[in-house]
This record gives sequence, C-alpha cells and structure tokens, in this order.
Amino acid sequence: GLVLPRPGYLAGLRALCDRHGALLIFDEVMTGFRAAWGGYQRSVGVRPDLTCLGKVIGGGMPVGAYGGSRALMRHLAPLGPCYQAGTLSGNPVAVAAGLATLTLASKRGFYDRQSAGLLRLISGLRDLAACHGIPIQLAQAGTMWGYFFSEHPVTDLASAQASDLGRWRRFCIAMLKQGIYLAPSPFEAAFWSSAHGPREVAVTLRAADVAFAACR
Repeated sequence: GLVLPRPGYLAGLRALCDRHGALLIFDEVMTGFRAAWGGYQRSVGVRPDLTCLGKVIGGGMPVGAYGGSRALMRHLAPLGPCYQAGTLSGNPVAVAAGLATLTLASKRGFYDRQSAGLLRLISGLRDLAACHGIPIQLAQAGTMWGYFFSEHPVTDLASAQASDLGRWRRFCIAMLKQGIYLAPSPFEAAFWSSAHGPREVAVTLRAADVAFAACR
C-alpha cells in the first residue's frame, strides 16, 4: 500500500532536526524518481540532509546511491575518513541502464504525462468500487499508487492493518485470474511506468469491474 504522510509531518521533522542539530535522512528507495523528478522531497518542498536511493536510478538494475550536501559528502573517502564500498559499486551495466532511465525521465513533461495516466486508472477504480458499493482508499504520489479496502482513511500501519484483508485477497485473486498481476501483499505499493498507457488502463478497469463484483 501507499500511505502518504499527513500535511506538515515532514516539515515538522525538518524543524525538529534543525532545532536539535540532528541530520534528517530521507529513505527515497521507493519514492526517488517515482514521486517526482527530485523525489518526494521535491513534491513536499522539504530538503533532507541525506537522501538514499535504490534500483529505480538503475532502471531496475542492482544499484543504489546516497547523497547530500558537499560538506557532508566530504567525510567520505578519499576526501574524508569514512570508507564506503561494495561489490556492485559503480557497476558499468547498472550505471549505463541508470543513465538511460534518467535521460528518459528528465524529458520535459514526462512526469506530468505519467501522473495523468495513473490518475485515469485510479479515478476509474474509485468509480467502479463506488458502483459496486465497496469502500476503498486510493492514494497516489507521482507514478506510485496503492489501495486499501477500508471505509476510513489509511494514515499509518494500524489503520492499514485494520483494512479488509479478506476482500483484498479475493480481489487480488480475481484480478490474477484475468491476467492482471497486482502485488501479492496489501502492504506493497504499485507503480506506473512509461510502458503503460490507455490500453492498459482499459484492460485493467474491465478486469477490476469483474473483480469488484466477485468480492462484494
């Protein structure tokens, strides 16, 4: 699932860290270059001291990165005393895939087009659920999305666990039988990619109509 932070939450963390002289680190392994060009931090206008990124920067290849201000990064070897290395650090195949992915994502209008396509899917799912009388909570952050079968907003782990897991299971199986492969966990986020378009939206919504009917 995708649980968005409450308005002001991340800004509050920034203020607390500044007040106490602590570093604010954002784990953007999931949201980096998915929520927006510049990650979720750009979407909410909160700048952390350090950012962690995952395989999205390699187009799905095994690669990761972290970064921050020049003052902090100068602590890393060979400039500083903190040594960091790994078997796949700078792997040429992963880096080449990453450069190709980021080149595509950096084109003007890329995120606007992807977000608009995903919004059509989410709006369609919400309308279909309403037609079948099924309470559902849908969330979107750029090209990420998630859903919970619940009458109440999902804002944390407790409210996510309180969602209707039995209905999710029936819905997921009904979609799978029609060739739509959703994440096999209600607590996993879903992703829209540049390979998706109007045809995929239409196929998914037709399957969802059948699946909603099967899990009422």
